[in-house]
Amino acid sequence: MKGESIVVGLSGGVDSAVTAWLLKDQGYDVTALFMKNWEDDDEDEYCSSKQDLLDAIAVAEKIGVDIEVVNFAKEYKEKVFSLFIDGLKTGITPNPDILCNSEIKFDAFLNHALALGADKIATGHYAKVMERDGLFYLLKGDDGSKDQSYFLHRLNQDQLSKSVFPLGGLLKKDVREIARKNSLHIHDRKDSTGICFIGERPFAEFIGGYINKDPGSIVSADGGEVLGTHDGLNFYTIGQRQGLKIGGVQKGNGKPWFVISKDFKKNQLVVGQGHDHPLLFNDGLIAKEMHWIGEKLPRENWVYAAKTRYRQPDAPCEIDDINDVSATVLFGQKQWAVTPGQSIVIYESNVCLGGGFIEQAINMKNIKQ
Repeated sequence: MKGESIVVGLSGGVDSAVTAWLLKDQGYDVTALFMKNWEDDDEDEYCSSKQDLLDAIAVAEKIGVDIEVVNFAKEYKEKVFSLFIDGLKTGITPNPDILCNSEIKFDAFLNHALALGADKIATGHYAKVMERDGLFYLLKGDDGSKDQSYFLHRLNQDQLSKSVFPLGGLLKKDVREIARKNSLHIHDRKDSTGICFIGERPFAEFIGGYINKDPGSIVSADGGEVLGTHDGLNFYTIGQRQGLKIGGVQKGNGKPWFVISKDFKKNQLVVGQGHDHPLLFNDGLIAKEMHWIGEKLPRENWVYAAKTRYRQPDAPCEIDDINDVSATVLFGQKQWAVTPGQSIVIYESNVCLGGGFIEQAINMKNIKQ
């Protein structure tokens, strides 16, 4: 409703800038808030927080809204980054962006905004919130190539009731055009793709500052031949192609190598040639720490759609053994590189029902045993 007080998370990027501009233009009482959530290596060449802040201040001044800088570095390190590192140490591949949303943007930031007297918060996510009969639903954004509901699937009813996503009905190109027409200087700024609030940096080098190396052999899944040496299994993820340092090893079909599995007992990284290697595909998965947005659990023996990673096409699936804690998900067609630690997110049409963390990939032969 016009006149409502909304605090916008202004990051220095084009999406949050247009979010603030749209709300101000629509008559809302808008305040901007810039979150600083990383301090460990603030002078590092890959840390863009200083430029982000300067851009955010310039946007706030252009739009005509006040901006506050708040430091959530302690909360981020305790609730997001430490869990990310702990997960890597156990051999899984967590997605920090998902925890960042549920624990920082829609928890610490939301609580801070409410304490300031705000009615709601707004972010530049490409998603939608719909209310029906007192229940709040999370919907996909209209721009299928930018939809970010995957990252928001752990939000609860209270968080959704206080969240606004003005970009949900827009295409990215239209967002940039709005920024350009209104002389927002960041209209052509490149989108950020790095770890949430940490930036784009060499992953293995960065993680090496927190996890000790434990070198071992890289072996072929087809025959067990030793192909090279890895730095430590915690530095790699299922389906990884880059950074294996065995690209020059030509075998069989000559296709590039991909990580298929990690053998912790033997400290071996198992790889296979080709994106379509059969061992990279799985029939289903077991997920834990399930979070369901609505009041009811999804139905068993009903066809839903799921993503096991961002930007993946929706995959038809059925959910078995479902409860508030875990679920078994079986796909209609084998899925590529199902990775423990990543999230599976369940959809019914364009409605995000929720999801959980992938515990293990499974195949029909395992299910039958």
